Amino acid sequence: MASTIKDKFAHLRIPLEVVVKATNNFHHDNIIGHGVPGTAYRGQLLQSKIFREITARRFDWKHGEGHLEFLRESTVLLDLEHTNLVSVIGFCDEKDEKIIVTRYEAKGNLGRYLNSPKLTWTQRLRVCVGVARALSYLHDVKGRDYSVIHCNINSDMILLDENWEAKLCGFEHSIKQVEHNKDEVSPCEHIGTMGCMDPEIEKTGGVTHKSDTYSFGVILFEVLCGRRAFIDDHENEANRFLVSLAKYHYENKSLQDILNVDLYDRMSPQSVLKCSKLAYSCLNEDRARRPNIDDIVNQLERAVELQLRYENIVSSFFFIIIFFLHCHS
Repeated sequence: MASTIKDKFAHLRIPLEVVVKATNNFHHDNIIGHGVPGTAYRGQLLQSKIFREITARRFDWKHGEGHLEFLRESTVLLDLEHTNLVSVIGFCDEKDEKIIVTRYEAKGNLGRYLNSPKLTWTQRLRVCVGVARALSYLHDVKGRDYSVIHCNINSDMILLDENWEAKLCGFEHSIKQVEHNKDEVSPCEHIGTMGCMDPEIEKTGGVTHKSDTYSFGVILFEVLCGRRAFIDDHENEANRFLVSLAKYHYENKSLQDILNVDLYDRMSPQSVLKCSKLAYSCLNEDRARRPNIDDIVNQLERAVELQLRYENIVSSFFFIIIFFLHCHS
């Protein structure tokens, strides 16, 4: 990390010995995530005489880009603060160790719950609202001289706290864009996760804020359909990629055929229509025709309102039936 960054965030520096103790010397039993750019450990960090549940992301410098990925993520997370971004506790940069310490989120990531009835349709909508608000904050330049393109939006990068509130993470490939022109294409070596990648990247040689919009549209269809964007199923080639499957059914007005069966009976038809229409528009191959992030936030907030109104009507209907049956029993 550059010395200027070290100086600016000196108050967030955590000694290596403290991180080692918090993770029980990076014990394998504490691993909660593994892969490039490194390994994530769960731990307990003692601060101000209070133990805090933490996640320590230990960047692997041996694979060649760990230092750069640590620098990218730390300069984004340490400088930004939003209720729907993962909460940073501090960082460690000593003895070849590069670690970012964040608050541990109790429910894990959204990907774990895509096909689970534990995550209701209302909760899914609220999660999507939270992610959209986080992106609105990242893409905006109010109060700072740059915006941020996440570059790797997928369901594993959306953490859920104990109240199922969304916390966006995974900024190791993010780009700070100083220019205020959101149509400016920024070169990006990492082009995203299989099934979530903006197809315009290959044509233009880089990303824009609308690349995040495309990936977010994939997320919307994931929560609607209860499945991942990409399934490695060689026996069913047509269904491997959710985007092509969802677009086909949306255009043929048969989306109900692939909606999450565990949630379908509890979903407001109006909220599903609004959410699916929004998801489809995010996947437009023409970046310029994809909706802007603030419109996405507004549309999703409206979808939540429609769902809550539907639930109130259904609840009132059942109450009336039960009351009627009781009076005539």
